[in-house]
Amino acid sequence: MKTFMLMASMAAIIALSGCSSSAEKGKTELTVSAAASLKDVLTELQKDFNKKHPSIQVSFNYGGSGALQQQISQGAPADLFFSAAEDKFDVLQEEGKIDKQHATDLVGNEIVLITSKDSKIGAFQNLDQLKGTFAMGTPESVPAGHYAKETLSNLDLWDSLKEKVVYGKDVRQVLNYVETGNAEAGIVYKTDASASKNVKVAAVPPEGSHSAIIYPLGILKETRHPEEAEKLYTYLTSKQAMKTFQKYGFLKAEQT
Repeated sequence: MKTFMLMASMAAIIALSGCSSSAEKGKTELTVSAAASLKDVLTELQKDFNKKHPSIQVSFNYGGSGALQQQISQGAPADLFFSAAEDKFDVLQEEGKIDKQHATDLVGNEIVLITSKDSKIGAFQNLDQLKGTFAMGTPESVPAGHYAKETLSNLDLWDSLKEKVVYGKDVRQVLNYVETGNAEAGIVYKTDASASKNVKVAAVPPEGSHSAIIYPLGILKETRHPEEAEKLYTYLTSKQAMKTFQKYGFLKAEQT
């Protein structure tokens, strides 16, 4: 009798496990390739979206926008692309990979000069006092690095600073270099700086020293789940989502 009950219990557990597995398999999985600077805000938005659409499971592939663009160009699977730069997004549009009916310039951002909290550097012009290394994203693949180089070049600081530069694969790595003391100063997005307790904003670039920072969002034509991808796109472009973006320091695209 005990053996029978044990077997029955095990069968029930297996059955429940099977149901759970089936339910999990019943979810539609979406992959969003997104700029690393969006990680904090998208984590919150993902939770809210999941409450509204429990049958859609969203995962994120974070990185530098240039690296993500190259991955998609080479056939890496993704349902949406959320770039930190228009030029990387434009490449995929020119390749015919973005659905033009579901593409928009969604939010904007700003870059700032950051240092450790005890640093005496308080302006871009003080960078000639830099004794250690300077962190920034790789300009060719990290939009924040491109904007940083633009700014430093326009302020006539690039030539004297470039030998001290240590490059990060994305803006979060740049932030980490300064947080850990592996770099004395660096340039990141304002949204990333505000999320850290270990750095301070030393300066903001003068107006016009770099091109506008725009984050385009679009659905990829090769998505296997166009209906679900459109639901996520609609949510991310909603007024409710915009309030969350603004809470994390992002701007409406037209404000940039």
